[in-house]
Formats: sequence, structure tokens, C-alpha cells
Amino acid sequence: MYLVGGIILLPIAIFFLDKKTFTENPFTFLPLPTPIVLTLWVYFGTYYKIENKELVYRSAFFRGKIDIQSVKEIINGKTMWSGTKPATGRNGLIVKYNKYDEVYITPENKDAMISDLLSINAKIKITEYPGTV
Repeated sequence: MYLVGGIILLPIAIFFLDKKTFTENPFTFLPLPTPIVLTLWVYFGTYYKIENKELVYRSAFFRGKIDIQSVKEIINGKTMWSGTKPATGRNGLIVKYNKYDEVYITPENKDAMISDLLSINAKIKITEYPGTV
């Protein structure tokens, strides 16, 4: 949340520190809101839902669908540092599907998401990462 606040306050601070530049050439201000827009797009545009036996995820430009029947394992509480991460937090869920595919998600209620996925595919292996409560 501090990142979002800093990204919003930075252009405002730059504007007030150098008003003359912006009043003489207002187009100079146009690139400054870009990080704000991108951050807000990721922060408020990230969601996960189960629809037609598929896990649908979206986070800014990351979008996709996973057939829940193809999910092999879910690792709860581990952060994935590389790969497909349509997520906004840490200690989420790593969803392993197909043979080698995986995606990292951070639903608001991890237990409810796991329960909903298990209700569709009871063969999913759930692995609790050490240190997860």
C-alpha cells in the first residue's frame, strides 16, 4: 500500500516543486500519471473466479483460464518469484496444472478458493508450505 501512496504522491510533489515548468509547458506533466494508472490497474484489476469448471484469472495484462480438471497440485503459503504471477501479494497459492505449467495467485480467501477447487476436482494434491498457519 505504501508503494501505491508513493506513486500517487510523487507526481504531485514534482508538480508543486516545479510549477513554472508545468505552467509553461503542460505536456511535460503527461508522463507522470502513467505509473499511477498502471499501479491502480494492477491493484484494482486483479481477480480470480471459477466459471464453467475453469479457474479464470486476470491481473492487468495477465489473463487466462485453467481447466480445473487439469490441476494436479496447489501449494499453499509459498511465494513464487518467477513465472506467471497475476497476483498482488505474498504467501499465495501456486497452482500446478497440465504437465509443467504453474501460476501464482493470491485470492482474498485462500481456504475458500482451495475448497471450491476441490469440490470440482477432488484429486488435487494440497501441499502446505512450512511456516504456513
